[in-house]
Amino acid sequence: LTYRLLSAPNQLGVRLELRPLIAFRDYHSTTHENPSLDSRVHQEPDRISVQPYVGLPRLYIAHNADHVEAGGDWYRRFYYSVEAERGLDCVEDLFNPGMLTFDLSARPATMVASTEAVRCEDAAALGSREVERRARIAAAVPSSDSLYRQLALAADQFVARRGNGYTVIAGYPWFTDWGRDTMIALPGLTLPTGRADVAKGILLEFSRHVDRGMLPNRFPDQGETPEFNTVDATLWFFEAARAYCAHTADTATARQLYPVLKDIVDWHMRGTRYNIRMLENGLLNAGEPGVQLTWMDAKVGDWVVTPRSGQPVEIQALWFNALKIMEHFAGQFEDDEAAKRFRDAAALLQRTFNRVFWNDAARCLYDLISEGQPDASIRPNQIFAVSLPYTMLEPDRAAQVLDTVERRLLTLFGLRTLDRENPSYIPRYEGDPYHRDSAYHQGTVWPWLLGPFITAYIRVHGGTPDCRERAREFLRPLESQLSAAGLGQIAEIYDAEPPQRPRGCFAQAWSVAELLRVLDSEIYGRDKEPAAARATAQ
Repeated sequence: LTYRLLSAPNQLGVRLELRPLIAFRDYHSTTHENPSLDSRVHQEPDRISVQPYVGLPRLYIAHNADHVEAGGDWYRRFYYSVEAERGLDCVEDLFNPGMLTFDLSARPATMVASTEAVRCEDAAALGSREVERRARIAAAVPSSDSLYRQLALAADQFVARRGNGYTVIAGYPWFTDWGRDTMIALPGLTLPTGRADVAKGILLEFSRHVDRGMLPNRFPDQGETPEFNTVDATLWFFEAARAYCAHTADTATARQLYPVLKDIVDWHMRGTRYNIRMLENGLLNAGEPGVQLTWMDAKVGDWVVTPRSGQPVEIQALWFNALKIMEHFAGQFEDDEAAKRFRDAAALLQRTFNRVFWNDAARCLYDLISEGQPDASIRPNQIFAVSLPYTMLEPDRAAQVLDTVERRLLTLFGLRTLDRENPSYIPRYEGDPYHRDSAYHQGTVWPWLLGPFITAYIRVHGGTPDCRERAREFLRPLESQLSAAGLGQIAEIYDAEPPQRPRGCFAQAWSVAELLRVLDSEIYGRDKEPAAARATAQ
């Protein structure tokens, strides 16, 4: 922070007092006055530091103050209106470790807060270095499209260090790194921005944590037990690997990943956790009571809001895509026996899928087959059966799916998660945790779904320049959202009805990643993958 005095009447001296307020807490918590806080302030020339709680990082505050008065006090009862709206603890106490006093008439006042021991004299260089770094990111995008460049800058903020490698933060302020979010977001966050090395490192790191054919849904910290409660994260792993290898032609990494991917398919065919297994008809089953395994994973106590146990439509689309990707890799590595097995499984799945999932009355796909019964709810999950590189649908059916989704689910800022005519439809995401979780996938709009929708739109309409130009218009309303929730970012979700307020995380990785991916590879056609990899199974 730098404060400059622009003018002062009659050359009056101006003194500035700064009192930093600290919370030092988890992002799900609030701080309250407590005797455990260590109020000691360590002073050095031009720098102070505090470590309020054992085990948490030390905070350094570099400064050019004329005077430092250490030893502060609690400032009590800050009221957070958004937390109150969400039914959470909305009152917080913050601690002030001291006061910094500056003579603003003499020079600008500068303060640098960091968990690293920087110096105040480095502030200008640090700022210039960051400006230059961001300029390089924007310049790497060969387009004058301002949304394209802004999304490239936004994408950079989700790629974080973990140990000696990288990871993807799913959203700010309260998500960490999750398997599903990482695999969905990885191609868009890294490939358009020239960070294929990051994608490679993350793919290889996750491959080391595969267990019983499943990818962790939550990336484990040291000493923690991984959580494997997801069916789709593992299947998105195949698509992330395919996108990386197609973009880079990195055969060596493909060969390194191939045994892991092959083992995953074997586990899915014979069965793994949570009743995830391939049925005799080729469909992939998943689910058991009390467990939410798809991306529609809201849970309130023991109540799974959208359980979707059985054979969800997008899981079949992802499973088919994975089998075809493996057929391609097996052929590339001359594993003929495996290639035939993958090809045969994909053919069986395709025949069954078209027979049991087509909803002729609604001219679209069922969302779920559970205990042999179809769920005719109109949800966006069916769009993946059109948008993924390998599809089981003939062109006419793909066009009907796209038309149904566009008419019944498309909004200015993304796709609704449930058709508004459904009696379970909830128009707004608001209230306490129970009401918000109840609405999370029951109408609430998700911007990340615009990615697969636009991919499907361009594919169905032949990929012509005109249809790409029309597809770009779907993103136009979101340009105004770059300053609506988080500056330069796209929010996690939106209300399903006007005025469609941004909700959830103010910055979400897959919201940014999917928009960036379609701009890069679909609308502006910078996709490097060969045409064969984009072909349908037909």
